[in-house]
Amino acid sequence: MTDETPICSAKGCRADAVWVLAWNNPKLHTPERRKTWLACEEHREHLSQFLGVRGFLKDVVTLEEWERRQPEGGSAADR
Repeated sequence: MTDETPICSAKGCRADAVWVLAWNNPKLHTPERRKTWLACEEHREHLSQFLGVRGFLKDVVTLEEWERRQPEGGSAADR
């Protein structure tokens, strides 16, 4: 893991990420696979809606909680 602070996945946003949006596209990914987008406070709802209307959104948790769940050496920024 690098010392860089994870940033929001919204186009053009450079704000620090606070949220992890876990998703998968059932046409491309196995059911247990989770891709992640990172979101700042401002973009969490917009990105969640984008994934939600497509049926892709599986979970929204704080970045801190997500990193606690990951095995050693993994982070949301790696996905």
